[in-house]
Parts: sequence; structure tokens; C-alpha cells
Amino acid sequence: MTPSARVQAAIELLDGIIIAAREGGAAADTLIARYFADRRYAGSKDRRAVRELVYAAIRLVGERPAHGRAAMLAVAKRDPALAALFDGSTHAPAPIGASEHAAAVGVAPGWLLGKLYASGISDDELPALVDRAPLDIRVNRAKADPATVIAAIAGAEPSPHAPDGVRLPAGTQIEALDLWADGAIEVQDEGSQIVGMAAGVAPGMTVIDLCAGAGGKTLALAAGMNGAGRLIACDIDRQRLSRLAPRAARAGVSFIDTRLLNPGQEAEKLADLAGQADVVLIDAPCSGTGTWRRNPEARWRLNQARIDRLVAAQRDLLAIAKGLVKPGGAIVYIVCSLLDEEGADQIAAFAGANPGWVPQRLSLPAGRPHVGGIRLTPARDSTDGFFVARLQSPC
Repeated sequence: MTPSARVQAAIELLDGIIIAAREGGAAADTLIARYFADRRYAGSKDRRAVRELVYAAIRLVGERPAHGRAAMLAVAKRDPALAALFDGSTHAPAPIGASEHAAAVGVAPGWLLGKLYASGISDDELPALVDRAPLDIRVNRAKADPATVIAAIAGAEPSPHAPDGVRLPAGTQIEALDLWADGAIEVQDEGSQIVGMAAGVAPGMTVIDLCAGAGGKTLALAAGMNGAGRLIACDIDRQRLSRLAPRAARAGVSFIDTRLLNPGQEAEKLADLAGQADVVLIDAPCSGTGTWRRNPEARWRLNQARIDRLVAAQRDLLAIAKGLVKPGGAIVYIVCSLLDEEGADQIAAFAGANPGWVPQRLSLPAGRPHVGGIRLTPARDSTDGFFVARLQSPC
């Protein structure tokens, strides 16, 4: 592909990504993979260059643009060499018109910026929300230690904060490493590792991971329990939960009980565990405003109606968890969101409606206190954005 053809390919991909964001279609990575599956003539350098152009546009344009050309014009306005490739040659985009408008540059749509400001996110923190994320792994201490892993992987270094974390060079092919095949390492953002530490699990506990997904935090909980106790991983998504078993087997973890829950009937499926849990971890579904570094197109998908549905689901999960915790036990509530309505406001509402439940003071290796919990942000902690709180039940 010529450089101009790469730009045109990026525009076509952005058109599809914009439509998918508006209509709830496939993710950008999926659309890019499909696009090149139908274009076998594109070599690895072409695919990499086009992908970089696509994501440069997505990161630069906060408001969902009208079309892909407008998004790419925003990038071209900052790069004269790129603008020169709009030359109208074969397979190239048409020349830039004198009155043609590029998409507006910004970190997020205006309505979302307002929510971020209201939640205490300052202007100096905004650019980091859409920076490229580092590549972090968690070391499984049952099979290795961070020093051994760092020595074995070129360019690896200790994570800034997480005791079991290692930061790898961008582009490291983790699944090609023997350490990964042996279960010694798992991909997990450092922030995710840190907020999971709020669970404070220990051997012999009964622990419920209420929204386990594919099991990243479940495996970290298992490591903290050192194979002793009862660990129940739950989710309503069969496909995501099915990924936990092979990961656990690779990590050498055999004491996890998985439960597929029916939406709206979670409490019935967990009735035998009522009042038994030392800790219930809620890694709640959320807007993902703290993960835009990894999923920048998510800004184009959000709307208030979706946030309202997520807030309702989070409230329901807290109510379910309340019935599972034993006296003196705890709920650990986590969202990868920087919006208070999904974090601090949920904790305040729960504590207000349930006298005796007390937000506990947390001491974590990163983050800052934030209205009943701790918040991590990309700018201040070099992690994804999170809010975490720990609520202790009445004794």
C-alpha cells in the first residue's frame, strides 16, 4: 500500500468504527481485524501503519465525529506530511477542500467533560486519560517472583507501586513467553492489581468474586488465599466466565468454584452462601472512563442512558452482596470509572440506606483518598483510573 492508500484505509475503518459506536456494533480491534482479513495484499507494515493512524484519530477526537474523513483531517491538521497525502491519486483520499472542517479535538464529549469536572478530575489530568497505556503483568508467586521475571524478559522493570507487578516494553508478545505458558505471569494493569489488594484476603476465608468476568482479579484473590479457603467466582456472562478455568489451570489454582448466574436471579443462585462471606468483591460493570487509554473509542459509545443503566446495575450488585456478607465481613466495591455517580455516590447512598455499614480507611500503595474510598488516575498513578471502597458490615 502507498502512504496515501494507508490514509484512505484508515478513513474507511474510522467510518465503520463510528457507525459501530453509534449503533452498538463491534469493537474497533474487531473491525480492523475483519478489514484486513478481506485485504490479504496488505502486509504487516501496512496493517501496523493503518492501525496507528486509526488510533491516533480516535485518541485525538473526543466527540464522536460525523465520519472518518473528519477524524483523519483532525490528525492531518497537526501533521503537514500527512495532510500532503490527501492528494487524490489512485487509492488516496481526495484533496482537502478550503472550506472542509476537521472534527473537533478534545479528550471527551462536552457532557462527559462536565461529569469529570464535577467528579474532581482537573484539567491537568485530562490528557493522560487518552495516552497509550503501559503493559503490566502480575507475577504468580506460587511459580515465580518479580526479580526472576524481570531477569528473564528484556526491558522488563518493576511496576511503580504493585508488589507483584512488572512493567514490560510495549509490544511484548506475552503469550509467546514460557513464563506465561507456565502460569507464572498474567496480564493485569497495575491499577487493577492495587485495587484488588483492598480485599485483604487471607488463607481460610470465604471469598466471593461477584463479577468475575474472565477471572483476572479472581486469580489475584486466589494468590492471596494461598490455596486455602473457599473462593467462588460468579458472572452472568457464560463466555467470559468460561475463560477462567484454563487460566486457573495454567496458574496451578484448583480451589475456585465458578457459578454462572441468571440476570435478575443472582440472589437465588447464591442463597446457600447467604451470610457466609468474609469478603464479597464487586468489580462492577461501569462506564470504563478510567480505561480510555486502552479503549479510546469507548468515549464515542457512552450516553447518559447507558450510564443510568450501569448505575442501577451497580446498586443492585451492592444489595446482593449485602446479603452474602457475614457479620464483620466486608464488601469491596471497585469501578474502573472516574465518575462519582458510579463510585463515591454509590458508596454514600449504600451507607446512608444501611446503618451500621461503615466505609473503612484503606491503605494502598497508590491512589488518593476520595469520598469514602480511594481513587487512582492515569495522570497521578500511571495506572488505569479506578475507584475502590471497602464497606464493613455490622458485627
